[in-house]
Amino acid sequence: MALLTVANLQKRFGGLVVLDEISLEVESGQIQGIIGPNGAGKTTLFNVINGIYTATRGTITFKGKTITNRKLNDIASLGLGRTFQVARVFSEMTLLENMLVPAIPRRLSRVAAKAQAMELLDLAQLAELKDQPAIEISGGQRKLLEFMRTMMVDPELVLLDEPFNGISPALIDRLIEIVLKLNKEEGKTFLLISHEMPHVSHLCETVTVLAAGRNIAKGTPAEMRENPAVIEAYLGH
Repeated sequence: MALLTVANLQKRFGGLVVLDEISLEVESGQIQGIIGPNGAGKTTLFNVINGIYTATRGTITFKGKTITNRKLNDIASLGLGRTFQVARVFSEMTLLENMLVPAIPRRLSRVAAKAQAMELLDLAQLAELKDQPAIEISGGQRKLLEFMRTMMVDPELVLLDEPFNGISPALIDRLIEIVLKLNKEEGKTFLLISHEMPHVSHLCETVTVLAAGRNIAKGTPAEMRENPAVIEAYLGH
């Protein structure tokens, strides 16, 4: 059984169909990609999966449980994490304080929560900045902070929305290294949206391609680079 299954998913905003019969499966332990031109519906798909938007039609199943149109916090509590194109962090709080926020509903002791937070900050090479307000670090470092904060709740599946967008090559390499480490050593599953095909090719075994809110292709990154429908979606006739 797939860890995540999206079946015949549709999302309308009034008369505008943004997602039209989208289907995909993500197996446990995979790093899978979603690509497509701007306006393809990629972020909207993530927003429906993790409960920010409600689906108009279709079903979403996670760990064998139907999560379609459930509340965002209910979905998160099942082990589904999410990052955003623009990192959502608490700017006036320190990096360590940011990391401790997700530990509150888990009722971890402060000692245990701090130890876990410091381990993750160290993995991201952010431990030395733990007492700095998040507003004082770079945009790329804020993306890393958001990602590490997501890992505080030990999710089984993480949705990464344009994780490489707008960050330095050095931080991209660090992020890729962390994703691979968490995948290989801890069995974490990732579904990522990216326009950066070299990074998608490096990380992902399988890629789903969306265009105009529809599935148009699925396969290896190499196959997608040669697929006529994918080339047309990006470049036109």
